[in-house]
Amino acid sequence: MSSELIAEYEVVHGKAKSFYELYARKDELQHQTHYCPGCGHGQIHKMLASAIDELGIQDRTILVSPVGCSVFAYYYFDVGNVQAAHGRAPAVATALKRSRRGSIVVAYQGDGDLSAIGSAEILHAANRGENVTVIFVNNAIYSMTGGQYAPTTLLGQKSTTTPLGRSAENEGYPLHVSELLASLEAPVYIERVGLGDNKQIAQAGRAIRRAVENQVKGLGFSLIEVLSPCPTVWKMQPVEAQHWVRDVMEKTFPLGVFRDRTKEAKAWPAHEAPPALDRIPQILGVADEDLPAGNASLMARADDVDLHVRVAGFGGQGVLLLGEVLAEAGLDAGLEVSWLPSYGPEMRSGTSNCHVRLSREPIDSPLVTVPNVLVAMNEPSLRKFDQSVRPGGWVIYNGDAFPEDCARKDVHVLALPFTRVADELGDARAANMVMLGALLEIAGALPQASIDAALKRLVKNPRWVELDERALARGRELYRESCLEACHEG
Repeated sequence: MSSELIAEYEVVHGKAKSFYELYARKDELQHQTHYCPGCGHGQIHKMLASAIDELGIQDRTILVSPVGCSVFAYYYFDVGNVQAAHGRAPAVATALKRSRRGSIVVAYQGDGDLSAIGSAEILHAANRGENVTVIFVNNAIYSMTGGQYAPTTLLGQKSTTTPLGRSAENEGYPLHVSELLASLEAPVYIERVGLGDNKQIAQAGRAIRRAVENQVKGLGFSLIEVLSPCPTVWKMQPVEAQHWVRDVMEKTFPLGVFRDRTKEAKAWPAHEAPPALDRIPQILGVADEDLPAGNASLMARADDVDLHVRVAGFGGQGVLLLGEVLAEAGLDAGLEVSWLPSYGPEMRSGTSNCHVRLSREPIDSPLVTVPNVLVAMNEPSLRKFDQSVRPGGWVIYNGDAFPEDCARKDVHVLALPFTRVADELGDARAANMVMLGALLEIAGALPQASIDAALKRLVKNPRWVELDERALARGRELYRESCLEACHEG
């Protein structure tokens, strides 16, 4: 064929722009996905990518993919991608949509994910009418984890956990998610489609596009349930699996529209622009005298603030409060902050720790796995987390001396009997504030006014506020005294 003739042809169907040019998951297979031959995920991916392209929303789309066969979707879709814990995609999608109103958020979930561990999340997201789009892939089995029965497994269908077939007496009846959610008042559009033949596939593509378009229009919650083949786990050939969707699955899960309020649904109201920074104290009811002073000069010298703090100890030692005061003070100082607690069920003597991050840049994760500051309030916590501190970081230890077998030459150490110091101030329970004072003096990233304001908000008893303020000051002194001692020894 001549080049002149080829030039006359126009490509009308090709790879969606919303896909990456190459898939980087495996170096030797960058031209293809990881899905099994005949799997429905590949088809559904194409439908979703085409809808994104047709609606011109690639730069606004955020795809939420949790655990399951679709877990590697971020290797394929050239959009914003967020990985969610098992079943939690609706909760994550809610947070994304509410914090980034202009984005188009799509939760992509399998039946083992959405209808089992995530059943509460999808139910309440739908009941609130969140303006998100959910793609629910129903292949009636747990595919990725070995073929256990799922809430959607058909009666009589065999799986690794129902080798004789699912029975209503033992496992209950298949869960009809679309019908269940359609009984709620808030959802705008719910449809079940299938991939059993070409006609069904065409309808599935139209439904997915419509569900995404509903969100573009701001109409509210839309869910598309897709009956999808799983040849590998079903132990069928691809064509046989496709026919099984049409001839068997559809009898239990009939196709159709279960909710359509798109004509009468009103677009979500436009949200006001965020308030100016100088109005935030007034909105929060913070008095002028509680505002931190000198923030501008602080920020001029704190552009490199990047604290990754792990605070660990026993329940009752004030571990969480120490982290809270640090995080609240960071907010007052205009920093990006996160505070994540972790504790056992015991009220006292159980393990307790928290993760605190302070930064001038947006924080990607609240987890602190490699801290640059470890505050260890007892020896078990020191031994548990000491080796995780990054080189050049600090370990602040509540003890008379640092255990020799924990010593590291690549970190700074401040080991002092903070509990005894607090007891001398009036109450041993203020040891957490003495340690926080030392941390603040080391970091040099927060003004005292921010600490004072945070302390007054979090500690309601004036007697404790006064004691904590003295404890903070004493902690700062202890660090400075240790520096002077080190200089003299040097």
